[in-house]
Amino acid sequence: ITPLVDLFCETCSRPWLIGWWDQFKRMLNRELSHLSEMSRSGNQVSEYISTTFLDKQNEVEIPSPTLREREKPMCHISGVKKLTHSSSLSNSTMPRFGVKTEHEDALARELNDLNKWGLNIFRVAEFSNNRPLSCIMFAIFQERDLLKTFRIPVDTFVTYVMTLEDHYHANVAYHNSLHAADVTQSTHVLLSTPALDAVFTDLEILAALFAAAIHDVDHPGVSNQFLINTNSELALMYNDESVLENHHLAVGFKLLHEDNCDIFQNLSKRQRQSLRKLVIDMVLATDMSKHMSLLADLKTMVETKKVTSSGVLLLDHYTDRIQVLRNMVHCADLSNPTKPLAVYRQWTERIMEEFFRQGDKERERGMEISPMCDKHTASVEKSQVGFIDYIVHPLWETWGDLVHPDAQDILDTLEDNRDWYQSTIPQSPSPPPVGQDKELNACIDKFQFELTLEESSQREQEDEGGKPTPNHVALQECSHGDEEGKKKEEEDTMAEEENEDIIEEEDEVAMEEEVEEELKAPLGGEPEKDRLSDTSPVEDEEDSSSQAEDT
Repeated sequence: ITPLVDLFCETCSRPWLIGWWDQFKRMLNRELSHLSEMSRSGNQVSEYISTTFLDKQNEVEIPSPTLREREKPMCHISGVKKLTHSSSLSNSTMPRFGVKTEHEDALARELNDLNKWGLNIFRVAEFSNNRPLSCIMFAIFQERDLLKTFRIPVDTFVTYVMTLEDHYHANVAYHNSLHAADVTQSTHVLLSTPALDAVFTDLEILAALFAAAIHDVDHPGVSNQFLINTNSELALMYNDESVLENHHLAVGFKLLHEDNCDIFQNLSKRQRQSLRKLVIDMVLATDMSKHMSLLADLKTMVETKKVTSSGVLLLDHYTDRIQVLRNMVHCADLSNPTKPLAVYRQWTERIMEEFFRQGDKERERGMEISPMCDKHTASVEKSQVGFIDYIVHPLWETWGDLVHPDAQDILDTLEDNRDWYQSTIPQSPSPPPVGQDKELNACIDKFQFELTLEESSQREQEDEGGKPTPNHVALQECSHGDEEGKKKEEEDTMAEEENEDIIEEEDEVAMEEEVEEELKAPLGGEPEKDRLSDTSPVEDEEDSSSQAEDT
């Protein structure tokens, strides 16, 4: 096997890409630490990214299995249901898009964008009788002529994809057949990018589309960590390792054994083995805890990539091609922020609803609520900005470098969407307790009012030549005592002021004596005497006594 790294740093002699990766991880950890210190919502976003995408698992106390759980058999694949779909369909009776609908013309208009980034999968679901996955799979396989290439019977194909779609849970807000259809269509578009033209074999294309279609089948709407923390049967079966991803694979392949569902019946044994290996590799790569290692592999490929004279990537080895396919499906799985804003916002609402439902389950069980799953404290806008900045943009930027310049429009849309969510953050802060907030603001305003009056009073005193003028306005604004307390306070204040006046008079007499001694010097003159006469102690005494009377 050829080494992935053959470039070395001139200063430290370490492999260059490994050094870059270490630096990137340090930078990311530093940024997440800074984010967590900024605010409570920032801390939630930081924890969500760390626990979901950086393969950092929380240490929790796992409950012991109940008696009922001990009695459950573990030799079968849970979630597989016995369903019957019509197997009497033929080419002559087959609906145009593989599903029965009364809105065939409207569906056709939507599917005109089948090969474009940003197809509105929500409208496809609306016009396909809520069969988006079956409809999209049928349209893509027809578009790529895969039914003929692998001799897949049409009725078998339709039966399988409808059975597969039925095993997605309609009551799960995000990880349902709508999401599977979106990821499948996104993978279809990425496979057609000019930089990857004729790079992959038909079998690899078939495997990529099949992997995208099954990658979340029978998803329960909770995370791997939730299943591990609750000692679930799936976590026990798969030893806490990529629990859901292993389950999706098991269900997806198990359904091929149902009646008239084996769409790979005409593949050779070697083809089936190769396809299964490819699909397992791609679906396991959708475990978000593997995100950073996938990004590192993709970055390595970008730095060492080779292209033909026409700009097409040279991927001669299987390891290179499967590495690109893994990242392709992963990119499609994280493509919501790269879609038109109206579509992206619908996905955001759905994923947050699913998170909040998990948070409610954790609250009911007395468990610690997972990051971004507490509906009372989570900031949707900040979560999307952090999600884009630390996860989605680095991934798509690296993919863009790999297939440059094919993904430039996708990156532009991603940055526009990020800016939109950033602009909404100040407009939707987390609301504080109403009563407490009003009391706090009232105290702050009152304090500022008192401080302003006292400062103004002090300035007036300075302007009048240092003679203090009693000002009790601020004290009266804050005072809640009775009338006798106020009178006593005023009397005390007047007594203090009289004492201050006496002290000031003594100081002025002393200063006058010093000045008179200086006037006796030969340099003294009439102007100085006139100036002294203006500030005589008699006038000061009269001013002080009149001021006291006014008070």
